[in-house]
Amino acid sequence: MNSFSGDVVVAGHICLDIIPALASSAVLEPGRFVNVGPATVTTGGAVANTGLALHRLGTPVRLVAKVGADRFGATILDLLRAHEPKLVDDMIVDPTTATSYTLVIEPPGVPRLFIHWEGHNATFTAADVDATVFAGAALLHFGYPSIMRSFYIDGGVEAATLLRCARVAGLLTSLDVVRPDSDSEAGLVDWDAWCARVFPHVDIFIPNLDEALFFFDCSRAEAGSTHADEGLLHTLAGRMFDLGVAVVAIKLGAAGLYVRTTADPARLPALGAAWVGRELRVPAFRVPVMGTTGAGDCTIAGFLTGLLHGLPPEQVALSAAAVGAFNVESARNAEDIPPWETVQARIAAGWEQYSLEITLPGWHREAAGVWYKTDSVTESQP
Repeated sequence: MNSFSGDVVVAGHICLDIIPALASSAVLEPGRFVNVGPATVTTGGAVANTGLALHRLGTPVRLVAKVGADRFGATILDLLRAHEPKLVDDMIVDPTTATSYTLVIEPPGVPRLFIHWEGHNATFTAADVDATVFAGAALLHFGYPSIMRSFYIDGGVEAATLLRCARVAGLLTSLDVVRPDSDSEAGLVDWDAWCARVFPHVDIFIPNLDEALFFFDCSRAEAGSTHADEGLLHTLAGRMFDLGVAVVAIKLGAAGLYVRTTADPARLPALGAAWVGRELRVPAFRVPVMGTTGAGDCTIAGFLTGLLHGLPPEQVALSAAAVGAFNVESARNAEDIPPWETVQARIAAGWEQYSLEITLPGWHREAAGVWYKTDSVTESQP
C-alpha cells in the first residue's frame, strides 16, 4: 500500500465541552447541592476532537464547522488558534443562533452523561463545505451527522450529497456517528433508510459498539447489550459491507478495537492487497483513566493517520488503540495527543496491553498483540 498525500478535511459537529471535576463519591440526584472541582473547558465534537488529534499527530487538516458570534464561539476559535492559527481558516461564524455546547457529567467509574445544546450544528449543511476545501485533500472525515438536523431530517439526502461530492473530488470518505437520544426528533428517524442512502458513499466507518448495534442491530441495542464476541462483530461488519463500506473498525472501549475489511480487491485498490479480506482485533493499551471523553474520536484520528501513512491493518489498528489510550490518560480531550513518532515509540517500547482471549476457531494471536482470523490472512495474499 502506498501512503496518501494531501490534507484531511474534517467536517461536521463542533461544540464547547464543559467538564466539571467530580469525586467518585458525588451523588447526583434532583434537589441536591453537589460540590465539584474545577471545570475543564475544551473543544468537543468530531471536528475538534478528531481534527485536533490529527493535527497533533502531524497530519495536515482543514476544519469545517459552524460556531456562533458569541462568547462560546469565540472560545472555540481561540482554543483552535492556540494549536495553529490556520485551523480556523475554514470555520464558519454565523450570528443567527448560539454556539453549541455540552455539559459532560463523568463521575469516576460511572457511565458518562451528556447535556447538549445543538446550536449551529442543526443548520450546518453540505453547502457549508465549499468545494474548494477538497482541492489537494486526500480524505473527508464527516462527524456526527446523526445528531445534526439538516443531515438526518431528510432521510440522509444531505449527508449523501456531501460524501458524494468528496468522492467526485477524488477523496476517500470516512464517517463517524453518534447514537441519538431515542426521545428526540433524531430518535424517530428511519435509520435503516438513512443508512441505505448514506453508506454507499462511505469508504471507512468507525463506530463504537453501541453505535454499531443501534444502526445495524437495533433489537440488541434496545436490550442494552454491551458485549460482542467475534461472531457478532463479523455479522455487524458484514451488514455494513452490504451497503458499500470497505473498511470497518468497531471501537470496543477497554476491550480494544475490531477491524474487518472488504474481500473485494477492486473496492479500494489504493489500499493494496494487505487490506483485502482482513479481520483482526487488538487489545486496548493499559493507562490510568483520567477521562474517556473524546477517546473514540482520537482513536479514529490514529486509524486515519496510520492508513494515510500506508501502514498495514495490524499497525493501523495498534496505532489507533494507542492514540485512544493517550486520550484516556488525559482529561483534556485531544489537546494532549503527542506527535505520531512518540506514539510509535511507545508501542515499540512494549507498552502493556490488556489481556484478550478469543476461543472461536480460526483466530490466532501474533507476538505484537494482534489477534487475526487465519483465513482472512490467507485470503488477503496476492
